[in-house]
Amino acid sequence: MTYARDDFETLPRMPSWVTSARPETPEDVAFLSGAALSHLHLVLSRDDVPQTLLRARLALRAAEACVTFSGRPERASDLRDAVAFLHPGDSPGPAGDVYLSWRRAVERPVSVKALHRALSDLEPELIAVWLDAGKGAPVVRAASVLQAVLADRPRDLGTALILADAALAQTLGWSHVLPLLALGLKQADLRKSGEELRLACHRAISAAATGVSRDAIDLTRRAARVKEVAPKLRARGSDEAVALFLSRDAVAPTALTSLRSDRAARRFCDRLVELGAVRELTGRETFRLYGV
Repeated sequence: MTYARDDFETLPRMPSWVTSARPETPEDVAFLSGAALSHLHLVLSRDDVPQTLLRARLALRAAEACVTFSGRPERASDLRDAVAFLHPGDSPGPAGDVYLSWRRAVERPVSVKALHRALSDLEPELIAVWLDAGKGAPVVRAASVLQAVLADRPRDLGTALILADAALAQTLGWSHVLPLLALGLKQADLRKSGEELRLACHRAISAAATGVSRDAIDLTRRAARVKEVAPKLRARGSDEAVALFLSRDAVAPTALTSLRSDRAARRFCDRLVELGAVRELTGRETFRLYGV
């Protein structure tokens, strides 16, 4: 397999008037969030953006935010470990469950069925009822869904934010859930309701969309490097291994089953690090994880 290097430098950057503005009225806040979403939509429409990898990276950050909101001590590195080294039948723990829910939520095109897969403890009918709680423009609908879920399950922040971001994606016509509200809202915002919550959601989306646009540019550059070095990898099964790196936030060598052995997988990962295509994420000598 060969790849052509994508020109990631042509990805549009968020206009400075969106990031530097200081909105003074609710109308200003709504206008800027709409502008940020419109720009992000343009970025996400680019074929060179590694969409699956971007969603996977954002799912980890969204899970970390939800876990933090819940008062738990786990952070991104703990969540990676909880899921990457999970054996069949094992429990990832409460924090790991939140991460798995976000991973599943962003993996498949958004639908009640896909959301039920991510939130398996909920009946599909209940998910549909909550999604129908929101009407109107994208941010208004997302805020209404968020409020409806938190009214019924005030401690289930992960579910509320997943469904709010799902409602936002549906209204915008996006194929997959993209964590935005989960990344932009503050803990105090989750105690708001009505107009205050809607304004908080507008502000959160402005901030999150700006950050996600930067992430998209960075990951496009990093993915381009992986594709550039791919022809130099002669190991049998390297194509499948490269594809895994371009779809997951973190990869354990044991997950590279297309390679001949665990030793071959470790050598493959070390080779990618030498070529500047991936990074070792843990700083450990054993049980290492690698990511673009």
